[in-house]
Amino acid sequence: MNYYQYHVFFCLNKREDGAACCTNFGAEEAFDHMKSRIKRLNMNGKDGVRINRAGCFDRCSEGPLLVIYPEAVWYKFVDLEDIDEIIDTHIVQGKVIQRLLV
Repeated sequence: MNYYQYHVFFCLNKREDGAACCTNFGAEEAFDHMKSRIKRLNMNGKDGVRINRAGCFDRCSEGPLLVIYPEAVWYKFVDLEDIDEIIDTHIVQGKVIQRLLV
């Protein structure tokens, strides 16, 4: 049994050379939104959901990105509505969202 039901990692890399990276496309705001919403839903912690920062996933052209374990499902997102859909559909219902897959 896993400690967390879901462990979510957000790419929050900031490239020093100014090249495109996930943080240029709202990844930090999306991270804060998901973390806050998971807490409000009382789904955080042991046997629940853990939201973590991650360094570069080295897939910048596909981002912004997050990955959910234990399934290793990679999602792209555009806005907070996509983040809410990931929470409501993948985390709450356990269903993969095909349109957001990377």
